[in-house]
Amino acid sequence: MNLERVFEHNKEWIDKRLAQDVTFFDKLSAGQKPEVLYIGCSDSRVTAEELLGAEPGEVFVHRNIANMVIGLDMNTTSVLDYAVEHLKVKHVIVCGHYNCGGIKSAMIPKDLGVMNPWLRNIRDVYRLHSEELNAIDNEGMRYNRLVELNVQEQCVNVVKNPFVQRAMLNEGLQIHGWVFDLFTGKLIDLELDFEKILMNIKEIYDITE
Repeated sequence: MNLERVFEHNKEWIDKRLAQDVTFFDKLSAGQKPEVLYIGCSDSRVTAEELLGAEPGEVFVHRNIANMVIGLDMNTTSVLDYAVEHLKVKHVIVCGHYNCGGIKSAMIPKDLGVMNPWLRNIRDVYRLHSEELNAIDNEGMRYNRLVELNVQEQCVNVVKNPFVQRAMLNEGLQIHGWVFDLFTGKLIDLELDFEKILMNIKEIYDITE
């Protein structure tokens, strides 16, 4: 990427937008009302707006390594709270991707320094689903299945929040688990059955009373 060209590209972008709509920046500066919160991976190959075909103002975006939703991570929790409580989004999407470096790093049996506490959460996902994962002989397929299961568990972590539960009950908030296939370019809806997934733990995490 040529950084010297960034500001030239910016000017070209401004000119293009104004040619399409002279009020574009007036509308943009007036505020945001996105209907979607997208929680995705920081991987440079997976950009939310491009994947969704979204325009500025349509998607509230949060990205971190391996699209994690960790209870003690106040960054993600604050983004989730703001999106649900204040922006009143209608959909929360957790989107992972195959060939994820964070997932692969979590499965390397070595000390990875400051990354260890973060990767431990992915390793916990593996532990929860170790019987299924260990039965997959092909390493690449096993990693990709872990990508899917990680998305599932992060969706569950989203639902654990009381403000999310209230919004699901009272405002029809929907949670979605998706995976982006880098090899084909396709977005895959995992079609997660939250009633089934949460059946055995609902009484523990149901805090809407």
